[in-house]
Amino acid sequence: MPLNVVLDGPAPWGFRLTGGKDFNQPLTISRITPGSKASAANLCPGDVILAIEGVPATNMLHCEAQNKIKESTHQLCLTIERNESRLWTPRVMEDGRAHPFKINLEAEQQVCETVCLVAMIPRALASIEDSDVYRMLQKDQEDPQEPRQSGSFKALQEFIDSDGTRPIVTRTVKAPTTKPTTPTGNLQKLPVCDKCGNGIVGTVVKARDKYRHPGCFVCSDCDVNLKQKGYFFVEGQLYCEIHARARMRPAEGHDLVTTFPSV
Repeated sequence: MPLNVVLDGPAPWGFRLTGGKDFNQPLTISRITPGSKASAANLCPGDVILAIEGVPATNMLHCEAQNKIKESTHQLCLTIERNESRLWTPRVMEDGRAHPFKINLEAEQQVCETVCLVAMIPRALASIEDSDVYRMLQKDQEDPQEPRQSGSFKALQEFIDSDGTRPIVTRTVKAPTTKPTTPTGNLQKLPVCDKCGNGIVGTVVKARDKYRHPGCFVCSDCDVNLKQKGYFFVEGQLYCEIHARARMRPAEGHDLVTTFPSV
């Protein structure tokens, strides 16, 4: 059934043509640009152009059709033919009589299966929370392991805490690494990092009564990571050995000296 379509200008119109007499195919719209004037006029891919500005397009070459469209700058009138799609309704025989067979296109069974699947999810989560592995991981999260200090760092920390009145005896010991813990999904009991203020998921570093991310466990002056170097508290802040000594003033008449015990 021929249809008359009017596109209000100016160009561009927003559609692409294929075919023509030189291609032995009818002029057909192959593409519509979304949001274009052709889209606003409800043109569709597959529409066959019968006439352009009232001129029959049956014997037009492809380039002739394009030039004819380009001549229309303010308004474009097209006569098109659109193939109407029809729903196939098979007929079945029942008791020797013909009846139309109606098809239900709604996926009711699929929706029902999805609801059943969602209903089973809490039960699966409950079985995970009851497992021994989950309880073990939960216990590790609630009881973060505090990193240990070597004897030399403990001695220097005691010297700092005693205002320089206690002599220092140090020895070189490699600081142990903190055993990483597996993060869990319980966000309500996450420790809060003392440096950045965010919750800690995964490995937790505890120094005295403060919790920190491994990446936030750094010196307050030089930002060097203290996980493998030891740490010192001066006025409530974490420092490396160098900056802890720089911030600690010995008592008058005393010098800050590191001594080593005799073997």
